[in-house]
Amino acid sequence: MMWFRQLTPAQRGHLAMLCFSALVAGSFSLGAMASKFIAPAAMTVARFALAGALVGAAAAFSTGIARSTWRAPWRYFVLAALLAAYFVLMFKGLQTATAVPTSAVFTLTPLMTAGFAWLLLGQITTPRMGLALAIGAAGALWVIFRGDVAALMRLEIGRGEMIYFIGCVSHAIYAPMVRKLNRGEPAVVFTFAMMAAGFVLLGLWGWRDVLATDWAGLPPIVWICLAYVSIAASALTFVLLQFATMRLPSAKVMAYTYLVPSWVICWELALGRPAPPINVLGGVALTSLALWLLLKEEPR
Repeated sequence: MMWFRQLTPAQRGHLAMLCFSALVAGSFSLGAMASKFIAPAAMTVARFALAGALVGAAAAFSTGIARSTWRAPWRYFVLAALLAAYFVLMFKGLQTATAVPTSAVFTLTPLMTAGFAWLLLGQITTPRMGLALAIGAAGALWVIFRGDVAALMRLEIGRGEMIYFIGCVSHAIYAPMVRKLNRGEPAVVFTFAMMAAGFVLLGLWGWRDVLATDWAGLPPIVWICLAYVSIAASALTFVLLQFATMRLPSAKVMAYTYLVPSWVICWELALGRPAPPINVLGGVALTSLALWLLLKEEPR
């Protein structure tokens, strides 16, 4: 771990978000497969319960959970409401939306985050950062639509996509709100408190769906998806996002969502699925260029 200690705080934040984007990518295909068999509220309650238990154990055995963590507990409920809304609406949208338009909606998150960061934190997006966001969005769309302009022009926004868009708005607000509401708590402790609040909120809202679910009769894909999204795409990514937002501007943090479509290609190859057409590599190159622009330090 000597190499990690030699990194600057900003470089550590970028590394955290690189891992974040790779882990998030795996949840899209699994979520689409599992959403047909379980209610969104029931899945999200189970997700927060399992991920919260894992993060809580990590917090207890690492930094410990100080009594001061519970100062102003309303902060955790605000953040939990935003993130719970995103996950519930994601699963709800995937019940009716197709993969291509849904992924296209997801690429709007960094631009929305930049706007909310300006409103909430006064963070100004520099011209170079704005250019990077635009290039990254273009590259992500190129990857999603596999370089087919006609497919892009046929994009139709349906009910599922609109539901998911509302969830993406919540996700975009979450990143700057973490920085605004954190009072020096360690990332793992702050994440545990937020997830505990989320479990309470979701339990009060979705208890009927939880009781109505035949947990013993669920197909294996649901349990595989639940394990993955709870451990990799929740517990780990929550900590990584919290870690990164304390070291990077919010717009830079969420810009890493542009890498998700490229990571999805890697997931497909790893699972033995057909390789994408060669023209998709142009989009990968654009997202790489956007990240290079973001990695460079801004002139003072």
